[in-house]
Amino acid sequence: MDLLKQCHVHTFGCKVNSYDTSLLEKRLAQEEKGESLCSRPVHIFNTCAVTEEATREAVRQIRRLKRQVPHSLVVVTGCGAQVDTEVFVKLPEVDAVVANSHKAHLQSVVKNLLEGEVSQRVLKSNIFKKEDMEPGGGLESRHTRAFLKVQDGCNSFCTFCVIPFARGKSRSLSVDEVVLQVQRLYEDGVREVVITGIHLGDYKDKEFVLEDLVENLLHRTRMPRFRLSSLEPVEVSDRLLELYQEERLCPHFHMSIQSAHSGVLKRMKRQYSQKEVIESLRRLDLKVPGAYVGMDVIVGFPGETRQAFQETYKCLKDLPWTRIHVFPYSERPGTFATRFQDKVDLPEIRQRAFELRELSAWRLQQEAQKQLGKVKKILVLNNKVGLSRDYWNCQLPDLNWDPGKEYEIQLNRLELSRISQGFVFFEGEPCVAN
Repeated sequence: MDLLKQCHVHTFGCKVNSYDTSLLEKRLAQEEKGESLCSRPVHIFNTCAVTEEATREAVRQIRRLKRQVPHSLVVVTGCGAQVDTEVFVKLPEVDAVVANSHKAHLQSVVKNLLEGEVSQRVLKSNIFKKEDMEPGGGLESRHTRAFLKVQDGCNSFCTFCVIPFARGKSRSLSVDEVVLQVQRLYEDGVREVVITGIHLGDYKDKEFVLEDLVENLLHRTRMPRFRLSSLEPVEVSDRLLELYQEERLCPHFHMSIQSAHSGVLKRMKRQYSQKEVIESLRRLDLKVPGAYVGMDVIVGFPGETRQAFQETYKCLKDLPWTRIHVFPYSERPGTFATRFQDKVDLPEIRQRAFELRELSAWRLQQEAQKQLGKVKKILVLNNKVGLSRDYWNCQLPDLNWDPGKEYEIQLNRLELSRISQGFVFFEGEPCVAN
């Protein structure tokens, strides 16, 4: 019996954590164990540390699980395990804590737990001494798309962010290793790869940068669809946008801008100003017209006055994009921003978040309406749901669709019931299969 069948992985946070979970599941599936070890289920919590609330939520779920399944073994890993180690060590419900510095050894810890041979309850070391990255592609459960982490860690130390302390310094897989992993994923039936990282724009392999990596993937692999995860305004270069003329590079961007006010950006220690935010979004619209552009924006950061927020709001309202993912600022212990005195009151933070989400919902609906009647290449994820290259979800009619195959679909009807949450669905009809 494989070990995966008696392990349950609970994932919190970003796409990189989803990738790490998939990689862990792949390793666990390769560990053959005897039937005698099946009496106790193992629950692995792959935690997030981006906010203090993320750790609290993990603690709540661990306690709830232990009440429901008292005999289960609980292992905590991920960014929360690296940054908030003591919080989880003090929980009597937790059997072992494996920080990001030792994540590659997690399956050995699970095996030892099942065999009752755990000699060390906490595995953690200085994350900034970690030099390597573990290769391998993380499959989504539907097996037609995969996240591929090509970069880990961050050197930026933004004042609101604890992630460098959770992930360590920036490091990358080699171009050749990434090409090899994509080829393997293609052979496994994957037809779209999401290239991801903690700070993807920081990708570097000797003299090669992100643009070189993308160029190699387009020239040296057969993967029909690539998608890039989060980028900062200064990382959207003319050379990168030229690569988007290749159809296989999906016209979908996720921009990590955080604010459109230069003073707030400086306080956040971001490496750009309002000028670069404006230029990058206009350049995207010019070079890749019709692209889906999502953005991360923090509201209520210390020192952000009502006037500064209104400047961000007005600036964004006049720029081309598709959707904003709004983050109400939440103080994170261990970050430099906790030293700032001019905090924004919580009711005001909530009000700003509401206003920006209303703007986002209005814009998303406007952009969605423009898609009606268009024919798009839809990748079938399961029998009734597909995803366009420009990131629109499509509900498919009851036909015999082949998951992992692209079909030309006309978008005929728009479902807006979840637009306040940032989701829209189209209903489509088939045209010509590819």
